Amino acid sequence: MKELIIHADRVSYETTKKTKVAEEISKEMENGEMTDVIWARIAVEKTDEEDLNGIAQQAVDDLISVSEQVKCKNVMLYPYAHLLFGSTPASPENAIQLLKDIEGALKENGFTVIRAPFGYYKKFKVEAKGHPLSELSRVFTPGMKAEKKEMKIKSVETEEKVSDSLKKEAGLQSKFYVLTPDGKLVEHEKFNYHGHDGLQKFMTYETKKVRAYDKEPPHIKIMKEHEFVDYEPGTDQGNFRWYPNGRLIKKILEKSITDFCVDYGAMEVETPIMYDFEHPALKKYLGRFPARQYVVLSDEKKLFLRFSACFGQFLMATGMVISHKHLPLKMYELTKYSFRREQGGELAGLKRLRAFTMPDMHAFCRDMPQAQEEFERQLGLGMSWLGSVGLYDKAEIGFRIETDFFNKNKEWYVRMVKRIGKPVLVEMFDERYAYFITKFEFNFVDSMDKASALTTVQIDVENADTYGIHFVDEDGSKKKPVITHASISGSLERVVYALLEKEAMRMERGEKAMLPLWLSPTQVRIIPISDKHMEYAGKLFSAFDGVRADIDDREESLGKKIRQAEKDWVPYVIVVGDKEMESGKLAITVRETGQKKEMKVEELATEIKKKTEGKPFEQLSLPKELSLRPIFYG
Repeated sequence: MKELIIHADRVSYETTKKTKVAEEISKEMENGEMTDVIWARIAVEKTDEEDLNGIAQQAVDDLISVSEQVKCKNVMLYPYAHLLFGSTPASPENAIQLLKDIEGALKENGFTVIRAPFGYYKKFKVEAKGHPLSELSRVFTPGMKAEKKEMKIKSVETEEKVSDSLKKEAGLQSKFYVLTPDGKLVEHEKFNYHGHDGLQKFMTYETKKVRAYDKEPPHIKIMKEHEFVDYEPGTDQGNFRWYPNGRLIKKILEKSITDFCVDYGAMEVETPIMYDFEHPALKKYLGRFPARQYVVLSDEKKLFLRFSACFGQFLMATGMVISHKHLPLKMYELTKYSFRREQGGELAGLKRLRAFTMPDMHAFCRDMPQAQEEFERQLGLGMSWLGSVGLYDKAEIGFRIETDFFNKNKEWYVRMVKRIGKPVLVEMFDERYAYFITKFEFNFVDSMDKASALTTVQIDVENADTYGIHFVDEDGSKKKPVITHASISGSLERVVYALLEKEAMRMERGEKAMLPLWLSPTQVRIIPISDKHMEYAGKLFSAFDGVRADIDDREESLGKKIRQAEKDWVPYVIVVGDKEMESGKLAITVRETGQKKEMKVEELATEIKKKTEGKPFEQLSLPKELSLRPIFYG
């Protein structure tokens, strides 16, 4: 940052013309005048973006020092790009924010401050005092040491990551209702929640907006003890490491949702994970998406890590030739990873994190009626996929809608609620705070009454225009599509969170916990009673082709091995002894029912394959013998 300081008897300015990078200002900022004033003309450089907060601190320290020497506590901050002398300017957003931060810190320290507006031509008058300290120049660079003073300078780094949409969402005044399958729209306080405990908890979560947990949610203990996933102390909070058991579950879920979307007709693509803050379309979209970003510096470029696949898919669509015959055209990507800098106090295990795997599908539709048809179809997709993982019966559905859009389409919403078959939450807002006009979410309510969105679908009425996406209509004219955003599963980390929280609630009721059979890392555990049964156990293992089986060959008692299988939530446990070797019939304990039954190995393999038919299969990467497995946690 470069700065010229003049101690003046009087300084005045008047705006004359607005440039294309001008900030929005009040009437009062169009002109200004101060007497006995320190006039600081400032040029913010691109390199300052490496440490904007530090630059602000240095500038404030120096202005306080100058004021003490010249006995003046009036300051006029004046953006002055002519001081750059060929260096690259900072983005207008960062330059404005830096000037605001300096202004705020000086005011907190008892100064009277006028900040002249950024991005305007101005005429000014100055009457310099002419004493030895009345004209000074300064250069501040990232990394220079600032004096330690008690000053309240907002973190520019944090501010940059918060979109205008997120700020608007925080101040949004919306109204909550319950919409019933028979079409009644009831104010949320007046609805009778008898028989709808989950909906009541969801509504309380949405209206009270208490996001932080009072204590650790139970899925965190489960995910560690089962060696699924754990915190990684060597990275930022909200980023996790996945052990082999957890990686297997996540890999199967990735395959399941990808096949599901491709079978639906989506074209699978792959796009970059980071994008330029200064790209015109992306800059506008960032301001309309409610999320905080990670920032990456590369030479003089400032990049952000994506928080969805929207950027890449929309930029790809911008360069495509799309006919009306192609619509609705669907694109899909499994993002590994998407990033959102959620607030630290709201991070909670796999429920709310900063790096996540997001299946992201967009459908480009001809018009609003086609987008509504797609939206309704995707409601069915969410019901079907969540049902396949055993989570739909625990889901509470919420619709978020611009009020005018609801009033025009009430019967359409009622039709969808009839399909759902139970009352749903409706949030209405008079003013759109983001790019979507409506969306729905399937929310899972956990053991501590906190809700998390899984399936999410939105109708986007802005981004075709923002990105310049168009299709060629029947008459040859170019038209802008209406876009649906869909994550049919939600982030896969949240799916794992919901599965574990569901099982935690079962354990609270005294029931046995168990993952769906197709997701269980070990589907069959073979327990030989003694060493002489090991060879037969190995033959049984070989018969389970296409089934995940392992052998507990450890030098432990039979009781301890059975208890370990219980602790591991193994669906089928086989104990192998002399009787089993002689008869060929296996003594099997079925976890789901608690029953014990006799079956041949081929019969059990067939039963498991039948129960998991149509589901992806992956082999567990751990050794088949438990004695050869390292301990990852504990």
